[in-house]
Amino acid sequence: MPLPSNFPMPKRPVGLVLRALPAFAAAALAACASVPPPTTQLAVSSAAIERASGPAAAEAPLELAAARDKIARANQALANKDNVAARRLAEEAEADAALAEARARQRRSESALGEVQASLRQLREALAKP
Repeated sequence: MPLPSNFPMPKRPVGLVLRALPAFAAAALAACASVPPPTTQLAVSSAAIERASGPAAAEAPLELAAARDKIARANQALANKDNVAARRLAEEAEADAALAEARARQRRSESALGEVQASLRQLREALAKP
């Protein structure tokens, strides 16, 4: 729909935009540059690793080692002021610790299942004997 011929048009809209552009750019850069240190995430990830260290230490050593490696790298990234990498590594470490716990539970469940199946087999053999 065209504008009416008597519609007032701003005289210099481009000048206003050009004057406001540096302020918007500075605000955008400040927002991106001010990623807070992920100290809470590091604490949560460390606690997850400690929790997984008990049962998973022997049953899921690879997953637990990956979690420990990533939390160490996250702490190094934090020391280097790379907060984005520190947060990402800490989140990955937490996920690896949860995976270690899940794998440990899976292996314990598989072991218990094997024992139950062996017991059932023995019962069936005992019942089959006359």
